[in-house]
Amino acid sequence: MKITCNREQLLQAFQAVAAVAPTRSPKPILQNVKLEVSDDSATFLATDLEVAIRYQATGVEVEQAGACILPTARFGQILRESSDETFHIEADEKQIRVRGERSQFNLAAENPIDYPSIAVFDDQSYYETAARWFKELIRRTIFSTDNESSRYALGGVKMEWVDGVLTGVGTDGRRLAKMEGPVRAVGEPADFGAATIVPSRSLNLVDRAVNDDDGEVQIAIRQNEMLVKSPRAMIYSRLLEGRYPDWRRVFPQRTNSVQVELPIEPFYRAVRQAAILTSDESRGVDFTFGEGSLVLSGHAAEVGESRIELPISFDSPEVTITLDPRFVIDFLKVLDSDKSFTLDLQDGESAAVCTTDDGYGYVIMPLARDR
Repeated sequence: MKITCNREQLLQAFQAVAAVAPTRSPKPILQNVKLEVSDDSATFLATDLEVAIRYQATGVEVEQAGACILPTARFGQILRESSDETFHIEADEKQIRVRGERSQFNLAAENPIDYPSIAVFDDQSYYETAARWFKELIRRTIFSTDNESSRYALGGVKMEWVDGVLTGVGTDGRRLAKMEGPVRAVGEPADFGAATIVPSRSLNLVDRAVNDDDGEVQIAIRQNEMLVKSPRAMIYSRLLEGRYPDWRRVFPQRTNSVQVELPIEPFYRAVRQAAILTSDESRGVDFTFGEGSLVLSGHAAEVGESRIELPISFDSPEVTITLDPRFVIDFLKVLDSDKSFTLDLQDGESAAVCTTDDGYGYVIMPLARDR
């Protein structure tokens, strides 16, 4: 194998896959990254057998096709620490030689045949959607998942596809985020079914490896597996097993609730101010919606009290609900600050439901007011 490459571009591609290689593994070869070079492309591969990625590097001139195994930490350091613009990399069965204008490194070689094979996206039937929207779905749902729960299914985002609409749901049992939007089926792809729960770690990898300007991404569902392909990357993930909550029952169907339209940026500032005087023992903030204003009140015996007032358009009877400000802030952080959302309230004992006009919904369970 012999290539000449732009160091900065190679570093960018290497960093996209390096996080997948485990730092410790019963199979030591997994702690490395594989580089496969064909006549016209160079592709980095990494896997821990649960998640895998193929990522095509740019700025590479191929002189001789082949493959090599690169030690993740040391090769990453070489790429980061060098100031050379161009690298020449040559590998045989004994050594990998990395040579820049003013530097040279010789690395011990391993047999690339020993590296586990990684799935290839060769499905003729798949789902297709805009890369930017799919990344938005990930960003707006993944923060509600719970990787620490003994219920493993809560550590991922549940995905369903019905009549051209893909729905992603994340929950930790105390709040629930749902995002839905159009996704086209090409051919007759396998059904998402009732058990497509994608680990949050895999979705974080998709978010990092796929760019907003990648155009379309393709999604294939196989038995207990999901593959996502962009023009440059392919991410493979095993799906989580376990029973997922019936999320539709969490979204209340109300006829006697009140809705209030809230501007995101001023509301975000008010919640952050009210959260200052909360503590681990007293997290709740009272949100009181009265005529013409919203008052946020925080109280923690060992810290103090806060009162923040925000003028709003509200002419219904007064409603007070106690919420964890962290959950409210998490929701507001993933929205555009110059837009608004609708808050649906019934009383202080029922869930608060937040919705936007682009298919996003978020449910927060209230805290007890006697604290």
